[in-house]
Parts: sequence; C-alpha cells; structure tokens
Amino acid sequence: MCIIDQAVTSMNTRFEQLQQYDTLFRFLYNINTMRQLNDDDLLKCCMDLDLALCSESSRDLDGADLCAELKIFREIVPESVRTAIQCLQYLWTIRDSFPNTAIAYGILLTVPVTVASAERSFSKLKLIKNYLRSTMSQDRFCGLAILSIEKDIASTLDYNDLIHEFSTRKARKVDFRL
Repeated sequence: MCIIDQAVTSMNTRFEQLQQYDTLFRFLYNINTMRQLNDDDLLKCCMDLDLALCSESSRDLDGADLCAELKIFREIVPESVRTAIQCLQYLWTIRDSFPNTAIAYGILLTVPVTVASAERSFSKLKLIKNYLRSTMSQDRFCGLAILSIEKDIASTLDYNDLIHEFSTRKARKVDFRL
C-alpha cells in the first residue's frame, strides 16, 4: 500500500501543478487566442507569469516588457504560425528581437517534460508486480520498485563492497580460541 499511496499522492500533485501551469501559460498556447485578448488582459497574464517565474534573487523575464513584446509579436507573426512550438521556431528566425517572448515560450515548451517521471514509475510498477510476484511482501515490493526506477544509479554500485559491508555489520563472530 505504501507504493500505491505514494503514486496516488504524486499523481495528485502532478495534476495540481499542471493546472497551475495551464492557468499561467494558457494565453501563449495559440497565437490566435492571444490576438483576441485586449491589452489589459494581456498585461495581467504577463504580470501573473512574471510573478510566478521570479524568485527572491532572480527573474526569468519582465512582465511589462513581455506584454510590450507580445503586442508587437502577435501583429507581425505570419498567419501560418499558430501553435506554441511554431511561435518558438519563428522566434529563432528573428533572433534577439523578442527576448522575453523567447524565454516565455522556451519555458512553456520545456516544463511538461517533468511529468514523465510519474509515468515511468507506473510503467516500472507494471513490470515489477506481474502475476508471478503477486504474493510478495510490501517491503520487498517497495525495494524492487526503487531499484527498478533508479536503475541508472543501481547499475553503478560495486556489489563486492556492498556484500563486504553487509557481512561485517551482520556477522556474528564467535571466537573459539582460548
């Protein structure tokens, strides 16, 4: 139950994060949607994004500058460009003209990649908990799941050192010398 509870909690957290992500970046998804926003709504969206992406010591972009760039960008971008990835590709062709816009689209298109870890965990669970292992204990199941998910780290371990360390800790030596 431990691994299932952790998976459910992780999935709930992921969905909440994706909802926040969608709320922040929705105005950038489609250029036609952005063209329909009035200037005040666009400024609010840009300032919300600026607030979400800033930390105590640094800022990824400036909300007011992003708004000014997007007002111009939505007018000059060709009609054939519609999606966020097409917008970023178009921004690469006109390098350094819209720095805040390029940063916003770069973040928009890279953040969803982080959801893959939850999907990887579920696929590993399916591999580990097959019909042959349906009777194993929870501790062993959790241990196997961690080993399988962290396969890259586990493959670099030196098993001889681990066996030696385990044997020295668990050995019950009886000295029969008199």
